[in-house]
Amino acid sequence: MIESRETIDRTDVCGSCGASVRGRRYLELDGSDLVGFCSEVCLRAARTAQRRRRWRARRRVMKVAIIGVAVAGACLAPHQGKYAERPPVAGPAPASAVTPARAPTPPGWFGPEWPPTEISVLASLGRDAWLHPLAGPIRRMPRSDSRVYGAVRPGNRAIECRNGHCGVDLGGEIWGEHVRAVHDGVVDYVQRGANAQHGGEFVRISHRNGTVFTQYFHLAAIPRRIERGVFVKSGDVIGLVGDTGVKESAPHLHFAMSVRAAPDRPEKYVDPEPLIALWPLRVPLEGSEAGLVTTMAEVGVPLGSAPLIRGRKQRLAAARAAAAAGAGADRAAAPAADEGGTETAGPDSGGDE
Repeated sequence: MIESRETIDRTDVCGSCGASVRGRRYLELDGSDLVGFCSEVCLRAARTAQRRRRWRARRRVMKVAIIGVAVAGACLAPHQGKYAERPPVAGPAPASAVTPARAPTPPGWFGPEWPPTEISVLASLGRDAWLHPLAGPIRRMPRSDSRVYGAVRPGNRAIECRNGHCGVDLGGEIWGEHVRAVHDGVVDYVQRGANAQHGGEFVRISHRNGTVFTQYFHLAAIPRRIERGVFVKSGDVIGLVGDTGVKESAPHLHFAMSVRAAPDRPEKYVDPEPLIALWPLRVPLEGSEAGLVTTMAEVGVPLGSAPLIRGRKQRLAAARAAAAAGAGADRAAAPAADEGGTETAGPDSGGDE
């Protein structure tokens, strides 16, 4: 802004062009120095030059700061030095060590990890939900020893049914109460009409691709839509509690389960009481046909299957052998039992109650 330091504090000389100030003067305080200018043009030119010098000084400071930050960041950031450890490079595995590719996991299985994760367990349970055949809020279980699996029943029964009863007797407090499918499945057989010697009206449902079967005997009525080959969901009404085929006992539901591990394997009855003691209950809403399924219901206490009477299996085997030899049948019938009667696992049922 000033041509020469000699003009400082001299108000008679222009601080921009150095000309002699005559007449009107323009003064400016530059720090502790008082500078004079000959005209307003020289004053503006001096201020512009001063601003440029200040911006050049600021830019230099900013450059130094940026370079300092960059250097500090490079020093503090983690990095691999010249002698940093490098991960080993895996070479080709020998032919004997190559593992075959894992087959895809079938749907519904836990895999491939073991033990299963919480997500895989919940997914599996969600796809395999079972339900008590009778509604809550009270869980219906066999009330006496005559209603448990393996109780005494007359007639030629399956060996695994112990003393003849191939299922459990439930309910009967309400005649005509809804009976519901315990699991998703396909109706395998429906018996309507007179069937007094074979457990009355009943429905048989196939589950899990024909490996598990459930049977519901002594029904008072069966909905028209329940026909062989129809798909039913868990909780669908498949009949009403009744007393068809019952001779001496009160109305009730005879519920039976059987398992066939493979198509070429025989079908075997199993005791369903430990299962119905744990299955969720469907609780109807008051004043409505709708209901809610709950897993918070009290767990049932099984009475346990009846002990086998000594010598019954031998007598049953001998009777079957004699019947097979006399009739020339390829296989013996597999009846399912109830109160004083015979109930079997399909259309060839034979029994009397």
